[in-house]
Amino acid sequence: MDLTSTVWTLLPPVIAIALALITKEVYSSLLIGILSGALLLTGFNPLHAVETTFKVMGSKLGDNIEICIFLVLLGILVSLVTKSGASRAYGNWAVKTIRTRRGAAFATSFLGVFIFVDDYFNCLTVGTVMRPVTDKYRITRAKLAYIIDATAAPVCIIAPISSWAAAVGSSLPESSSMDGFSLFLQTIPMNLYALLTLMFLIWLMAADFDFGPMGKYEAEHKKDELSSVEENHVVGGTGKVYDLILPICVLIVLCISAMLYTGGILEGANIIDAFANCSSSTSLVLGSFFTLIFTFLLYIPRKILTFSQFCEAFTEGFKAMVPAIMILTLAWTLSGVCSEDYLNIGGYVSSIVNGDSMVSVLMPAIFFLIALGLAFATGTSWGTFGILIPIAVAVFGDAPSTMLVMTVAACLSGAVCGDHISPISDTTILASAGAQCNHIDHVSTQIPYALMVAVFCFIGYLVGGFCGNGFVALVVGVILLFCAILVISAQQKKRAQN
Repeated sequence: MDLTSTVWTLLPPVIAIALALITKEVYSSLLIGILSGALLLTGFNPLHAVETTFKVMGSKLGDNIEICIFLVLLGILVSLVTKSGASRAYGNWAVKTIRTRRGAAFATSFLGVFIFVDDYFNCLTVGTVMRPVTDKYRITRAKLAYIIDATAAPVCIIAPISSWAAAVGSSLPESSSMDGFSLFLQTIPMNLYALLTLMFLIWLMAADFDFGPMGKYEAEHKKDELSSVEENHVVGGTGKVYDLILPICVLIVLCISAMLYTGGILEGANIIDAFANCSSSTSLVLGSFFTLIFTFLLYIPRKILTFSQFCEAFTEGFKAMVPAIMILTLAWTLSGVCSEDYLNIGGYVSSIVNGDSMVSVLMPAIFFLIALGLAFATGTSWGTFGILIPIAVAVFGDAPSTMLVMTVAACLSGAVCGDHISPISDTTILASAGAQCNHIDHVSTQIPYALMVAVFCFIGYLVGGFCGNGFVALVVGVILLFCAILVISAQQKKRAQN
């Protein structure tokens, strides 16, 4: 019996996510989810299921090998910066300069906004640089992971110069006459989840308190968590603050330059087209490789590190990234099993949307929910809006109307939200890795915050759809968020008085 493109295609990601939340064991949960999908695909033939699993794994790993190379190179850079003593020097300087928990939290978020080029780069770099500061002020690793995650994808999805903008522009159907980058720009003020998440984060940091599972985690782990976290690197160098700042700045400049290069800037393409057509994974590899060379020239002649210490960072950096690469590989495999070539979960979702005769005013809210669920189940936001944006174009026609722009914005918003709360999302995994936080702790404390914002987004898109105005949707979402903040603040004051 052929189970592809049916409701059964939802079973593998549901199994993986449920097991991960129940057992708090990510690797085994993902593997069981993958095998369940392979069993459905092969008619419950165990031998063929295992064969299919490793066939998909090999294919997905090959397709994403540049991301793995980038992670290893970045891990080496992190190890070098740490071994040089530059991170310690920066931490000592930041502790003297930043004098409050609020200051440490805001400094972390500002750095996350500054590194807007790519969410992978953002997650790992911000965590590495800011951990000494947040540790000093007893900001738990789960809270640090949330700050990193909330300033990664939500910032990248509203940044015109980023790998995400290029991915959105490339998601339009080949037959479309619309300019993908222009459409992306129009979605920015209507991307409710990204904008409201940043507003919510600013309030959390300014108020300096947490509630729900995050509040409980902060109360339980604020005092004892840091002593239980094992660092991966040995500090032995005499590096200064600029030995940390310079490699990061060079990495940003070289990654942006590499994006322009791979986008064809040397062949006469303009800057916007170059960013739209770039290969972000290749660019990140090139940028990190040449930054590694720069770091060698910065450290070795000044004897910040010996040559043998520099070489030791290669194995240390690789080992530090093994858990993230392992989880990413399994997450990619699960996504592959659910892809169009196998179970075709996207085809099932498409058939539901196209087969429903709902009025167009409900489409932004409906697409938001579908994108959220699909990204949550598959762990990929890029794949989600890659599936749904062509459907939105088919529904509203090949012209940038207000309802089309709002619906595409809802797709992007829901995809980022689903990606934000999914245990198998690559950015969620990397946020945990960057903060050196237990992955399930990060997911379980982040979900309530993200879902609260998601409710306001859904209502905003619902009202905006009926009004036919995306800015109305944003205003409604902001008002709801503001009201929630007032209620939560009042409750917090009442508890403090009691």
